[in-house]
Amino acid sequence: MPAGSHLTELELAADFKVSRTPVRAALKLLAERGHVEARPNRGYFLRRPVEDIEDDDSHAARDQQADELYLQIARDRTAGSLPEYVSEADMLRRYGVGRPALVHVLSQMAQLGVVERNPGHGWSFLPSIDSPEAHEEAYRFRMVLEPAAILEPKFALDQSWIKRMRDRHQQVLDRPWLDRSAIEFFEMNAEFHERIVAASGNRFFLLAVQQQNKLRRFHNYNWTYGKERVVGSVQEHLEILEKLADTDREWAAHLMRRHLEKAAGLKPRFNGPE
Repeated sequence: MPAGSHLTELELAADFKVSRTPVRAALKLLAERGHVEARPNRGYFLRRPVEDIEDDDSHAARDQQADELYLQIARDRTAGSLPEYVSEADMLRRYGVGRPALVHVLSQMAQLGVVERNPGHGWSFLPSIDSPEAHEEAYRFRMVLEPAAILEPKFALDQSWIKRMRDRHQQVLDRPWLDRSAIEFFEMNAEFHERIVAASGNRFFLLAVQQQNKLRRFHNYNWTYGKERVVGSVQEHLEILEKLADTDREWAAHLMRRHLEKAAGLKPRFNGPE
């Protein structure tokens, strides 16, 4: 069936020998997933050919497998069991996955600044926060920079972004915590801090925070503090967003520093003597 085909409840109900009620529900679900378009007073139309519509369960399963592989690589690297330089052959043997799946995950890591492809062959892990001293220094740096960014004279934050970010934080609170939830949580956290600093209008502030997020990504993916600290962090973020929505930047800056002080108190496990 080609793109643009008209889908009617009556014809589909006749084809599948069911009433129009389940057909109506199915069409609504397909519209929510972007497979069909609902046109007022005209019904539903295919957005793309049927053969190009991927099974959502299959897609979700692949996403889950990719997240699990990503997390395992992050754990092994932070534990010191993966060297700085690795070959694809070694990683294929180690993780027992196909090459396309491995390259997909490594490419994602490269886009996030965690690894880079070596000239010739193999991959290199890029520097990260890898000691208690580096952890403390990073947070001391952020405690100076991020509250100051909120107080910059050009600071301006879009209210619609604040609303979207509040909604995303609430979704994290509402969903059960799984190991792979750490990826979504960190990326939301990274966007929260980067977007607030970007609102300062100072490009150098933003570059510094983006670099900090690259350095801490692996250790935060390897989350060991459970849902309790996630809830605490989310609530602290929501308090900051509330003050920013009210344009109370002085108090928002105070809350940001307090939030970073609490986060600094979480001591990651580093490979080697501390």
